[in-house]
Amino acid sequence: MQKRKLGNSGLEVSALGLGCMGMSFGYGPATDKQEMISLLHKAVDLGVTFFDTAEVYGPYTNETLLGEALSPLRDKVVIATKFGFQPDPNGGPGWIGLNSRPEHIKKVAEASLKRLKTDVIDLFYQHRVDPNVPIEDVAGAVQDLIKEGKVKHFGLSEAGAGTIRRAHAVQPVAALQSEYSLWWRKPEQEILPLLEELGIGLVPYSPLGKGYLTGKINENTQLDSSDFRNTLPRFTPQALKANQVLITLIQDIAQQKGMTPAQIALAWLLAKKPWIVPIPGTRKLERLEENIGAANAMLSAADLQDIERAAAKVELVGERYPEALEKLTGL
Repeated sequence: MQKRKLGNSGLEVSALGLGCMGMSFGYGPATDKQEMISLLHKAVDLGVTFFDTAEVYGPYTNETLLGEALSPLRDKVVIATKFGFQPDPNGGPGWIGLNSRPEHIKKVAEASLKRLKTDVIDLFYQHRVDPNVPIEDVAGAVQDLIKEGKVKHFGLSEAGAGTIRRAHAVQPVAALQSEYSLWWRKPEQEILPLLEELGIGLVPYSPLGKGYLTGKINENTQLDSSDFRNTLPRFTPQALKANQVLITLIQDIAQQKGMTPAQIALAWLLAKKPWIVPIPGTRKLERLEENIGAANAMLSAADLQDIERAAAKVELVGERYPEALEKLTGL
């Protein structure tokens, strides 16, 4: 697979990474560990070098999975993980709040290093901006970890333009991870121009709209009761039905190109900027292979224009997150 550099940082990764959250958390019950280890190994065999996790996925179990699977292949892979949520001390799933105090960041780094079975974190993101801690203090804490050799690169997730600029002034930001896809294009307004100006890479999560852009989900789809998509406004039956017009559009373009809808959605992102590296997640080998096929697809400038002209006519229904969760983003 082709490689890409995340902005000016010098961090080189495969053009498509692998989002690993769903293997342990969020999309129904966790999958069999040995199956996921095999899938992670297969991803490396297929040319994926960039793997994304976080302490809060599980919590902790996803990092442990990646540590077991990838430590024998450590010299071949780039591992990104995240700090900033406060996991439930009683062992419940998810988190109970935000915590980016410098001393906490350093504790998270030490714990993540152990779970990942490594001596350095390649890319350490602040998972969400903590309004109670100045971003300069956060950047300074990660800078200390970089000086100590425990972290290589600093990242932010779902941060707004002002926060990115302030953080970057203290410690260069290698990458911003934010949701970006054909069904969530808000980053185009302020974020993409800023990243280009500062030389920061973009790592779009949910590049397939949490599965919706694959065309495999509609208003009749029954998700597992523990699947977090049940809480999302865009996954109500009414919104899924109303937004089907976007899926039909992508399916038509995919048919013309001899591709799948998922491949069109990923190829569109890859064609936008050379410093964009999407991280679609999957638990299935056939989906992994399908997604990787998008890295070899070439969309011309005319193709991009056609897709964007058609997509611009679609009025999407439903917010992407419930209001309380949306407030945690800086966009």
